[in-house]
Amino acid sequence: METQGGITVQQALELPALRGGLPEVVAGADRLNSTVRWVHAGEVPNIASLLKGGELLLTTGVALGTRPAEQRAFVHRLAERGIAALVVELGPRFTRLPASIVEAARTAGLPLIQLHREVPFVSVTEEVHTEIVNGHYALLQQAEEVYRQCTRALLEGGGIPQVLRILADFTANPVFLEAADGRLLYAAGTGTGPAAADPLQVWEGLRGQRSAREAGPPSGSVLVDVPGGGHGAGAVRARLVMPAVSGPLLPVHRMAAERAAGVLAVVLMQARQEEELAARGRGDFLTDLAEGRITAEDAPAQARVLGFRPGDGPLLPVVMRLAPELSPSGNWALLARAVLEELASVGVPVLLGVRPVEGRVPLLLGLRSESERTAVADRVAGALRAGLERAGMSGPARAGIHPPVVVVGVPGGWAAASAGLRHAAETATAAQGLPDRPWYDARRLDIDLLLWRLRDHPDLAAFVDRAVGPLLEHDRTSRPPLLPTLQTFLAHAGRKAETARELHLNRQTLYNRLARISELLGTDLDDPQTVLALSLALRARRHTQ
Repeated sequence: METQGGITVQQALELPALRGGLPEVVAGADRLNSTVRWVHAGEVPNIASLLKGGELLLTTGVALGTRPAEQRAFVHRLAERGIAALVVELGPRFTRLPASIVEAARTAGLPLIQLHREVPFVSVTEEVHTEIVNGHYALLQQAEEVYRQCTRALLEGGGIPQVLRILADFTANPVFLEAADGRLLYAAGTGTGPAAADPLQVWEGLRGQRSAREAGPPSGSVLVDVPGGGHGAGAVRARLVMPAVSGPLLPVHRMAAERAAGVLAVVLMQARQEEELAARGRGDFLTDLAEGRITAEDAPAQARVLGFRPGDGPLLPVVMRLAPELSPSGNWALLARAVLEELASVGVPVLLGVRPVEGRVPLLLGLRSESERTAVADRVAGALRAGLERAGMSGPARAGIHPPVVVVGVPGGWAAASAGLRHAAETATAAQGLPDRPWYDARRLDIDLLLWRLRDHPDLAAFVDRAVGPLLEHDRTSRPPLLPTLQTFLAHAGRKAETARELHLNRQTLYNRLARISELLGTDLDDPQTVLALSLALRARRHTQ
């Protein structure tokens, strides 16, 4: 009753009013789980025409007729109307139900109950109706709780993906948000059960073909329109589709979906939210692939659902990470659209997603051969930066803001794409603060990645302090600062002439500064081991400040 919002025939028989009548089930004992929608009492021969189905009909049998043919016809008409059960009170009309009535009920599959004691029908009606109303109220409470969870998720900074996941968990079935034209915008799976494995594959099997979408949702599914605030073609902005994959969908699930649809409508009415949602869905796929939640065997089919068909060549993982001050403040749709339009000129298949929480833009590109890697990386990096500028997130107006970091991973097949995306994402984080370049090769930043992974270990901070601590202390109190001189000297691998040119110093001034650095650190800057230790310390310092 808690999930169906009604009361079964069996539950009605257990209520005090009917239990006091000593009920005996004489037919349809296997149908006592039928839902009672309402209770009706009547004694007229044509009562079936007054019913809508789902009623528990109470009678003393006056209208059943005296001839077996009349009695059978009466029972069959009730069964055809789809009532829940027929309850006959024994008394002056019948001391025992005739065999014709019992056999007709058994043939029709209609639950038939005879009461051996007189009961007030009004008491039965009151008790059953109270239970039905209470059941519907319980359903409303459940649906309202889902609505509150959805609203709270949005107020706490979540978005449509969080709302859909709440619905998926509540229904224990996958939930899909489709555009009005049937395109998949987002797929949310449950945390457990068969529907958790792969919502994208579920959608592809049930809704991927246009013919399947035009035929309507599969049997047992729930489809709820998300209003668009307009008329005609604009009346529907999107649709919630909930197929019954791991379990049946109940009335309370539709009620919850209808309430959630109102929340989704408000969010979608913001400009271009559908584009952002689709980009976030692709970002979720790429992240799940990177973190091993999608296998190499399943990945190609899911990627096809998202429109990525790379062919048989290697896949190239790329990740762009934005500095915190570059965050588009919710307008990820504008960024995704601008970048995708720029990437259209690259000439290779591209799957681009966004990850707003991490400030990342992951991509997967389809190459014809590994020899294309450098040329494609140059074009992709240029397209990413051009897209950022079109979105108003870089360029002269944003001078002084840290530029984005673009990391290009190692090409390979689907089996390698998982590790490649994860490596590129971590490297993009580790590379923040390095001198700006169009793009970084993930393979050349393994030392920075290792130091970044050790960033919280106290030994790393202690190593930095031992190596360059006295120099940092000098620069806090004295001028000119000497750290830039050491950084430039190490960047030029100890070549003093190049260091002096870049710093615009004469050689004697540079020699004096290097001598002072050696004195402060107690080291010999001509010693290769010293140079290595200082280079590592300055790299590690970016992660320990």
